[in-house]
Amino acid sequence: MNTILRLILLLAGASTLISCGETEQETIRRQTALLDCPMRDDPYSVESPLIDVLLNPAAREALESRFPGMDEQRWQWVLGTETPSFAAILTPRMFAGWMGQSEAAVESLQRELSRLPVTDEDRRLRCRRYDADIPQFNLPDAPVSLLVFNKINGYDHGPSVTAATEAVTALAAERGWAVAVTDRGGAFNPETLARFDAVIWNNVSGDVLTLSQRRAFRDYIEQGGGFVGLHGSGGDSLWFWGWYADELLRARFIGHPDDPQFQDARVVRQPAATRIGADLPRRWTMNDEWYSFEDSPRLSGVNVLATLDESTYIPEMAARDLRMGDDHPIAWTHCVGEGRSFYSAIGHRPEVYEDENYQRLLGAGLSWAAGQGPGTGSNTCAE
Repeated sequence: MNTILRLILLLAGASTLISCGETEQETIRRQTALLDCPMRDDPYSVESPLIDVLLNPAAREALESRFPGMDEQRWQWVLGTETPSFAAILTPRMFAGWMGQSEAAVESLQRELSRLPVTDEDRRLRCRRYDADIPQFNLPDAPVSLLVFNKINGYDHGPSVTAATEAVTALAAERGWAVAVTDRGGAFNPETLARFDAVIWNNVSGDVLTLSQRRAFRDYIEQGGGFVGLHGSGGDSLWFWGWYADELLRARFIGHPDDPQFQDARVVRQPAATRIGADLPRRWTMNDEWYSFEDSPRLSGVNVLATLDESTYIPEMAARDLRMGDDHPIAWTHCVGEGRSFYSAIGHRPEVYEDENYQRLLGAGLSWAAGQGPGTGSNTCAE
């Protein structure tokens, strides 16, 4: 990160928490409080987050007794109990499929898990990956303010998160906009969200918001706020919040190529980009990890900005065909109530955020989501 970007992020007051004057005992109480986290009180099940099963000794023992071989080194990368962890975006049923376990083993596990009580300690551990820390932001006067949200409980894209933050910050600086960055779910409250024109979910993975934070974010969007989702923010195979996947994203990820994982592919600008991203070339080639989805989000009424030409790469994962056909959207916009949603599945490789054409697409998406680009103003989602 260059010196200017470091200074911008520093001035944004990225993640300063409201904890001034807090005693050690108060800090402990706050950190161990039972939040209104999703699935806090749910009975144990083969559809529970795998991480919650692993955190309970009896549930873990039931899992290990039916899934022999879990202790093999090849599975350790998915069995972490500290987030970020792949176990936060898997269920025991999904893990059984990965291991080639039988349905009988899964049913036997379900019977035993359903008999386990949910204790206060279970609830505390389930809520541990959420937070209620409200950040303080020292935002300068600017025509537009953006919030970059980096909380990750599932798969951590690491350098790509940093690269995306730098790219968004640089694009905002060119426009004279303010940027704040946080990994705190506590930022999702009505007062804090009201300070921002758009919220960027930067490669967010795993369930990250409490129930009250979900409500605040949904209200913010439906009442006119902006959303930008980058790559991994739409790349989980498991969703515990249907509104986010089906209304805000309008697409469900099914996989990406793995042999090789990163491939050159041709991106094709669509007619919907004549106003949003009008300066993009008709076609360009990039090297990235290419997502496929259950169905084309075009079927749900989104405005597709860019698609993939599947003839230019190999859309297969573990020999599974990931082809979507002639219509393979990779970036799109749509309205959610009075709010604006822009999603781009591009962005696994950090180098992608330095690509001139992708910067144009991302810049156009940011402007539209913040209510500043073509297609907003007199033609807003509120109409």
